[in-house]
Amino acid sequence: MIDGNYSAVQDIVWARADTVVWLDLPRRTVMRRIVWRTLRRVAGRAELWNGNRERWHNLFTWDKEESVIAWAWQTYDSRRERYLAEMADPANGHLRFVRLLSPAAVRRFLRSAGPWPSPGALPGSGRH
Repeated sequence: MIDGNYSAVQDIVWARADTVVWLDLPRRTVMRRIVWRTLRRVAGRAELWNGNRERWHNLFTWDKEESVIAWAWQTYDSRRERYLAEMADPANGHLRFVRLLSPAAVRRFLRSAGPWPSPGALPGSGRH
């Protein structure tokens, strides 16, 4: 399992995968969630990694290198186009694409997947 837009390793991961689950949520949903998450992180001074924290400045800049909000807005269309092209690419014919277009579709998909194994039971965790 891998999460996110890791284009640098996509070829390696997708060559071994059988399914790609694409959360193709509406821009308004994505932006609302990103803005609220960023506000909570800034106000709560939440540590992200290695002591890094969101800054108030990140809420007001359109520099996508500085702001996840700006990055999400500016790359939304190109990321959708990329995934649509990947779905149509014959080189990805071995993959089953599951495209989820709404939060309700995500909930239905997760319910249909059944219970997840506990982290200690996952392959490679050292416990089974």
